[in-house]
Parts: sequence; C-alpha cells; structure tokens
Amino acid sequence: MKDRGYPQFTVSSKGARWLETGHPWLYESDIVASPECENGALADVISEKGRYLGTGLVSKKSKIRVRIVSRNANDKFDGTFWERRVRYAWEYRKAVMGPDTGCCRVIFGEADGFPGLTVDRFSNLLSVQTLSYGMDRLRDVILPLIVKVLRADGQVIDGVFRRDDLPARALEGLEEYKGWYDLPGEKRPESPVTEIRENGIYYSVDVENGQKTGFFLDQKYNRRAVAGIAAGRRVLDCFTHTGSFALNAALGGAERVTAVDVSETALDMARRNAERNGLSDRIDFERADVFDLLTELSNAGRRDYDLIILDPPAFTKSRGTADSAYRGYKEINYRAMGLLPRGGYLCTASCSHFMPMVQFERMLREAAHDAKRELREVEVRKQSPDHPILWTAPETEYLKFYIFQII
Repeated sequence: MKDRGYPQFTVSSKGARWLETGHPWLYESDIVASPECENGALADVISEKGRYLGTGLVSKKSKIRVRIVSRNANDKFDGTFWERRVRYAWEYRKAVMGPDTGCCRVIFGEADGFPGLTVDRFSNLLSVQTLSYGMDRLRDVILPLIVKVLRADGQVIDGVFRRDDLPARALEGLEEYKGWYDLPGEKRPESPVTEIRENGIYYSVDVENGQKTGFFLDQKYNRRAVAGIAAGRRVLDCFTHTGSFALNAALGGAERVTAVDVSETALDMARRNAERNGLSDRIDFERADVFDLLTELSNAGRRDYDLIILDPPAFTKSRGTADSAYRGYKEINYRAMGLLPRGGYLCTASCSHFMPMVQFERMLREAAHDAKRELREVEVRKQSPDHPILWTAPETEYLKFYIFQII
C-alpha cells in the first residue's frame, strides 16, 4: 500500500489472520518489522505483502503494541473523527437504555472504538479511567468532545473526574492520578459527590473515593430482575457492597432482607442508601465474611432464606488464578444451594472475564450435584447494554448473571 504518512508496523501471517478476525489488539509477538515512532502515536498496520489491516494507537511498553481504532484507510484522525465516534456511542446509549442514560457507561473502551478508555456518567458528573497510552495522550481532544456532545443533547454535565488511580497504568508507562479534569474555561465542581437514580432507587455516588469509577453500573437490569422475584421473600444479599441488590429486593416487596459484607465502610454506605430510600426498616445489615457465614448457616441446618443473591467481587483477574477462583465460586454456590428450600431462588454472578460462561456453568452443575439440588433456569443475563459486548473481542464480555429456582 502507499505511504500514508503514518509509521508502519508489519505483522506476521499469524498476526494478520488474528487482526482479520476483527480483534482490535496487535501483540508485540506478532510484529516482524516496527518503525521508530512516539509512544501513543497513530500507526498503520500492514501484512508482509503490504496489505492494509488497520490504524491504531501505539503502546511501546505494552505487550499489546498497537490498539486498532479504524480499518478504513480513508479515515482522518482529527477532532471530527473522534466527535463522530462519541456521537455514535451516545446515540447507541440512547437507543438501548431509553430513559436510563442519567447514569450509564458512555464509553466502553474497545467496544466503542476508544481502546483503554472508560467514561461513566453519574447524573451531572463524568468519571473517567484511561488504561492505554494512546488514549491518555488524546485526553485533551476526547474529553471536551464528550462533554460537548452530551450538552448539545440537553444533558447537564458539570464536571469530569479522572479516576486514573490504577496500578495497571504502569504497564503502559503511565503514572497514577486522581483528580478533576479541567475543562477549558470552566470552574471545577464544588464536590465529587452526586446523586443518581437507578430502577427507582437513589444512591449517593462519590466519584473520587467510590469503587472503580464510583459505582457499579453493569448490574443495573440484573438488579431490576431480582426486584421482580423478591415480593414476599426472605432475602440474603451476599457481598452487598453499597446495598444495591438488597435495596432492589426491598423495593420489590421482599418480606425481609439481610445484607452482608465484610467491609464496615461498605455497610455504612449501604445503610445511608437504605435511609435515603426509606427502606431501613426492611433491611438488616450484617458484617461478616460471606464464606464463613454461609458455612455457619449450613452447619447449623438453617433455612432462613428463600432467595439468596451472590454477587462477589472478581475472584480472578488472571488465568493463573482461575483454578482457585473456580473453587471459591463453587464453595459459595454449593453452600447457598444447600441453604435454600425447594422452590427457593438463587441469583448468582461472576464479573471476571477469566471465568468464562462455559466454565462458570460447569461449576454451577458441580455445585448443584454436590448439594443434591436441581436447578431450574429462570433467566441468564449479562452486563447491561451500555457495556456492549464486541463479539470480535471476547475481553469485552465479562459479567454473567443467573437466576435459578431450586427444585
């Protein structure tokens, strides 16, 4: 192909086949010739025969050497290009989320064509994380464009907060940072705390100190599904964190909800959320290690609950710990199944990409067999559609959520 003015990375036939599947990552091991270029620069990727395969952002310190942003040789990567990408992402959210865009993921990395960038909206604030060198370098282009597009659509956005306080940034040669992003000509908001409304429930969100970007948005419709089966039930919500599943169950008419977490800080936040929504009289909060609690209840032969929710943090963030995670998932699911009466319901989740659906389902079958229970599938769900799954990039699929009746 003709020289387009960008540095050119030449890939092996194996690398070419990989990129032709549609995956947006080019690994260092698949490069056979690389140019001198700046870290974070745009570069073309070509086959050994000179065939154009795409243009991406270079990460010189990462094993993922180039992250593809376009496969169209006619694209010009100026502000108009990135604004068009932002508009595509926002119009998609409006289409699939309807009125629920007041709190949603606006940009989901590779799935939206912004590799390594996460942007969450919490009412009037945007919370941003950047995990690739190229996106970090484009921050001053892209973040003002996101604010511009949302405001042009009538959305109130008062500020942008950077949650770049992740050790993973070191893999890209990036420093950790947490603080306001200064929009040109604008004052910073007075507080990083705002309020959102999800499924009819109000939450206080602290974009500076909350988990990840401030609040977990990906379970939005799974929480609503729990509310739909909670009426009249005695509910145990394990790993409650901010109390979101417990609150949805209580609002859905649960007889009583017990919300459990090992963190007193998380429980304090959950209590405040319950008070804000007038649900404190229907939820008990208990500080305990979920593994220990389920074992104690099981050993005591207790049958206090007919709906149990398991929404643990990721037990594995790498393939190397997947076996240990498998055992952990099996233990809590086995215990929960044994605690439920015939006709009771189990809601169980995994948020780890390294625990794929096939493996998670195998674990559930083994747990049910050991617990001498049969599972009747009610529903299988994933992350909410503002976290879209790109089929050519399996890494974008991570959340699994199952509802079963015990028979």
